[in-house]
Amino acid sequence: MSIENPSATEYIQHHMQHLQSLHQQVIVDFSVFNYDTLFFSILSLLVVFFVLRLGAKKATSGVPGKMQCAVEMLVEMVNNQAKSIVHGDRTYIAPLALTVFCWVTIMNCIDLIPVDFFPWLAGLVGINHLRPLPTADLNGTLGLSFGVLCLLFYYGIKVKGFSGFIIELFTAPFGKFPLLWPVNLLMNIIEYLAKFVSLGMRLFGNMYAGELVFFLIALLGGYMLEFGLFGGAAAGIGQVIAGLVWWLFHVLIVLLQAFIFMMLTLVYIGQAHSSH
Repeated sequence: MSIENPSATEYIQHHMQHLQSLHQQVIVDFSVFNYDTLFFSILSLLVVFFVLRLGAKKATSGVPGKMQCAVEMLVEMVNNQAKSIVHGDRTYIAPLALTVFCWVTIMNCIDLIPVDFFPWLAGLVGINHLRPLPTADLNGTLGLSFGVLCLLFYYGIKVKGFSGFIIELFTAPFGKFPLLWPVNLLMNIIEYLAKFVSLGMRLFGNMYAGELVFFLIALLGGYMLEFGLFGGAAAGIGQVIAGLVWWLFHVLIVLLQAFIFMMLTLVYIGQAHSSH
């Protein structure tokens, strides 16, 4: 860390600072790149591809191994969800859902690594700020939801045709009466924006809160030297117990948020296949 003996506020502020191309001055600034979010997002995706490819290469028609069983159960679960939600060609949709689930899960799992580990490694090479959890960065989660939004437009046009997609924008949900066309268009724009924002904000909010709790638990260790022998021992024991309990509970959050993101992606794509 670049701050010697930081206070609790300084510690949290330091760990929540991204490795950025420029210092962000306003809320929305597309010239700023969070290099840590980009790096760990791409790294997580490469890990997903590597693990799934490794499982596919080791697949046999005989008695499956543990990894093959795990991958087959995961693929079957995702495929069943896709069948029940999307009524149409699922050639690419089921693999897409599998990729989304695994990718978001791996990114979320970074939050299970001790919060000081990656910043400590970065400090060894002279990097003062590093925030490794991509899903605790609103830029990362909105980037994922923007990709889903693009898929909604793609499948809407693919299934209904370009003219059918445009006609639906102006005629749904209140009918084909010309005076209602502006209202219908406005309602559809709001619906797409709501899907885009809520999908990204839901994942961001849950992972951001979980990351913040880990920071607060980590601060207990810093008070071990300030409370004396018995107070320090109590703070150390409290940190271990609180950290373990929250870590075990956060495993569920990590998997649940990835599952919810995958399910909402399937639901939205299923809606793009249907007509109002």
